[in-house]
Amino acid sequence: MIDWIRNLLDISVIAFIIYHLLLLVKGTRGWQMTLGVSSLFLFYYLIDYLELRTVEWLFANFFTYFIFALIVIFQAEIRRGLAHLGGEGFLNRFTSSKSREQFGEIVLAATGLSNHGIGALIVVERNIGLKNYIERGIKLDAYLTYDLLVTIFNPKSPLHDGAVIIQGTHVAAAACFLPLTLDPDLSKKLGSRHRAAIGIAEETDAVAVVISEETGEISAVIEGKITRDLDGPQLLKVLQKAFEAPGMSSSEEDEEK
Repeated sequence: MIDWIRNLLDISVIAFIIYHLLLLVKGTRGWQMTLGVSSLFLFYYLIDYLELRTVEWLFANFFTYFIFALIVIFQAEIRRGLAHLGGEGFLNRFTSSKSREQFGEIVLAATGLSNHGIGALIVVERNIGLKNYIERGIKLDAYLTYDLLVTIFNPKSPLHDGAVIIQGTHVAAAACFLPLTLDPDLSKKLGSRHRAAIGIAEETDAVAVVISEETGEISAVIEGKITRDLDGPQLLKVLQKAFEAPGMSSSEEDEEK
């Protein structure tokens, strides 16, 4: 009886780990690589079953180096997964009602910039710190307001080129340069701002808001997935959902406010 329980627990833990690893790479460029790696493992077991010893010997030696290759190939997914694991359980900076009020400032700025055809990239930090990217930009540490965001992204402003990074109720830095996504399936219509937004969302758990300079379209990027053509209320809902504290329902948020 004890052995049966132990085996069931063993299988459950392995299934849990595999499930969350698949969730980690799903929707990223690592997903196609995962399918390819799985095919190689199936091919190896087929070789073993058919007792093709020479090919099996080649594969056995190949797998010795293949483990290191996997670490290099999936470095972005591994880094994001470990960072997410380290940040799990901590309340993000936007769980207070005072901080959540700043969503309105972001939405107002995004819609205002959109109406005037001004491009912008706003990145909002969640659990994973963005210190490395903040240090590459111009540090501000200024209270977040609509006026500040609109001023930064004014085409005549020296800070308009690059991204603004927000920490809690403050604009931490402006003119920050972010990593571009390498997703080959991304639409050619998306420019460098959108690629930078997707890139930072792939590397971290931050939320990126993009305003297209060409069309005025507002987009939001979370976990590498882009949602396009948003209006003000829709963007507000996206932000609220992204920063909703674990276990907090909408009714509880309203009561807190």
